[in-house]
Amino acid sequence: MQIDWLTVAAQIANFLLLVWLLQRFLYRPIIRAMRRREDRIVARLSDAAAARRNAEQEAARLKDERAALADCKADMLDEARAQAEALRARLEDDLRDEMARKRETWLQHLDEERDDILRALQRQAGRQVVEITERVIADFVGTDISDQMATRFIERLGNLDAETRETLVATARRADGPARVESGPALEAAAKGRITRTLHETLSRDLEIEYRQDAHLVLGVRMILGEHSVEWSAARYLKRLETEFGEILDASGRPRAPAEDAARKSA
Repeated sequence: MQIDWLTVAAQIANFLLLVWLLQRFLYRPIIRAMRRREDRIVARLSDAAAARRNAEQEAARLKDERAALADCKADMLDEARAQAEALRARLEDDLRDEMARKRETWLQHLDEERDDILRALQRQAGRQVVEITERVIADFVGTDISDQMATRFIERLGNLDAETRETLVATARRADGPARVESGPALEAAAKGRITRTLHETLSRDLEIEYRQDAHLVLGVRMILGEHSVEWSAARYLKRLETEFGEILDASGRPRAPAEDAARKSA
């Protein structure tokens, strides 16, 4: 049998060409595709492993947090119980203190009301003494006291300070009407004359004088000139007596110091 080497060579060349073509256009793309797929699978497996590790770490962290939260919860409950107990004790103390203060305030108000009633009674008694004195003076006022009233009023004019005197002089010079002289009991003519002369010498010789009676003066003389007045009366002394009596009562009713209260309680 004769071998056609040319045909064999051609067949070998065709086979090699076919292998190359298969390698170039078929096997290599398939291998590349398989390699890429394998890489993707490896990457996914790696991601899955990483995710699992992360999940395990997160689970461990959550477990630790739950344990820490449980411990913190127990501590918070203990602290809350302690605070509640302290608050209850403090509220009880505050309530006792408040009740003690209210009781002390109530007792103090009772003492103050008692003192106010006593002072009111004492004031009323003082006013009655003054009123009785005024009535007694009014009952015993006679015509012979007129000269004494004029003398006291003239002395009152003489004791005026310089500023008041200048004000009265200026008022008298521009006065349109008379100066009004009022007295409790009626003044005698001699007493009126003395007062008139003194007013003319002290204020103005052209000043007109008008005399009237005022029962409210009880025992006294008052000169009214415009918006100004000069007065001497026993009622002023009685009013001063009443004022001083009230001041004495106010001073005696002042709040006592703790030392005084302690001394009173020990007594």
